[in-house]
Amino acid sequence: MEAAIKISSGATKWDIRQKVWDHIEENNLANFPRPVHNRIPNFKGAFSACARVTGLEAFTETAEVKVDPDKPLEGARLEVLQAKKTLLVPTPRLRAGLFNKITPPEGASKEQLRVCSTSQGVKEFSVPVGLDAKVKVDLVVVGSVAVSEKGYRIGKGEGYADMEYGMMVSMGAVTESTVVITIVHDCQVVDFSEELVEPHDLTVDYILTPTRVIKTDCLLPKPEGIIWAKLNKYMLEKIPVLKKLRALELAAGKEVVLGPEPPVEPGRGPRGGDPQGDGLKPRRNGRPRPRRNTQRDSDGEPRREGPGRDGPGGNEEAVPRPRRRPARVRREGGRGDNQANGSEEGREKGRGERRGRSWRGSAGEGGRKGEEGEEGMEGDHGPPSNVTTVYLGGIPAGLRVSELKTALREKEALPLRLTWQGAQHRAFLDYGDPNAADQAMEALQGLSLNGQSLHAELAKNQRGGRRAGPSRSRPRSRPDSGTKAEPNEDSGEPQKEEVVE
Repeated sequence: MEAAIKISSGATKWDIRQKVWDHIEENNLANFPRPVHNRIPNFKGAFSACARVTGLEAFTETAEVKVDPDKPLEGARLEVLQAKKTLLVPTPRLRAGLFNKITPPEGASKEQLRVCSTSQGVKEFSVPVGLDAKVKVDLVVVGSVAVSEKGYRIGKGEGYADMEYGMMVSMGAVTESTVVITIVHDCQVVDFSEELVEPHDLTVDYILTPTRVIKTDCLLPKPEGIIWAKLNKYMLEKIPVLKKLRALELAAGKEVVLGPEPPVEPGRGPRGGDPQGDGLKPRRNGRPRPRRNTQRDSDGEPRREGPGRDGPGGNEEAVPRPRRRPARVRREGGRGDNQANGSEEGREKGRGERRGRSWRGSAGEGGRKGEEGEEGMEGDHGPPSNVTTVYLGGIPAGLRVSELKTALREKEALPLRLTWQGAQHRAFLDYGDPNAADQAMEALQGLSLNGQSLHAELAKNQRGGRRAGPSRSRPRSRPDSGTKAEPNEDSGEPQKEEVVE
């Protein structure tokens, strides 16, 4: 079968990723989440491709299966649970260990098993598996961005699948007989050079697509463990389970010398690159951008600080700040996008993509299809002027913002931007228009997290007659207003804010 995507000679891994992502977007071959750039694409037909796993001898003979947490592999996780096999799912980004063992309720129905196969089910119906656990994984299922019929695989560039396999080797959880499968769309099967395959790269034995089962007969060896020289202290701090594994291997007398420290850029943290991937992602070019003060008061109004305000080095008398020209906005969408070229339309499309510690979604169809957005560049102008803000109150103590984001995904109520004020038990959700906000509030009715009900309503500055007008912008604070916080309407304490990724 001829490949749908032609890879030119000399293409890098990032060239191939970009070409696959662009092709999938341009041909509308993916489901939510969109766009697929910098993701394992959730391609259309993923469930039918996943169903093919049950026809493999490697599946029927296996007892324990490790399946990555990617959205397009949800069907594979369901097939494992329905076959009453042990399902192991890696902890996302290895933040809290290596594996979670999914434990469905006793006598679970098919619908309950379906829930267990989702990201929310992985959180609610799982128990952690330690590095010292006696685990024998017979089958590994991974996602890919691109794969060749020879079994060469390219992930999204972060190196986690490769690292997870290396850690399983170190644990003794996998052997040479362990079968590795990837599940992709037909267009993701491309031809690229063996020269791109590095010693840490995981190769695959089978490729499942909606139309084909490909046995690769790959001749290249799989990783033989963690290549510590590819890692550094920064990555060990970022992924604590690596630090524990290194201590175990050090005690066993193995070579665990780390690589050099990543470069530190002025005003930034160390650039660690991919944990065990193929190097740093291409950096966006552009002039340095000022850090934006994203604090809001209890009504969702932006608060500003600066010289002449009640901030560090300020005073009571207001000093006007020069107006900055908006910088260009760069979108990852590639071809066909209205990139910021000075046109009003380009600036509109880039609105909401801002530099700094923020979590953004892209609003397709009124803001209902959101996601974690890409970095963008824009001047220090505060929130977009045309957003509608929803106040989400009753957030229980101890809830993580990642748990709230997961719930918003499940309810299909992702905002353009989320402002997290967990200490005050609330968050603010920005949507592109009133209809999107209304749909989100309706979807969030009855939402309960950690046993506590949340309530969603329009933020104070969006209520009443203001909502009916054509402009729904948030007024800027007056120059003489200072930066004094209004009391927290829930607790009576001054509010604090953290804008999260």
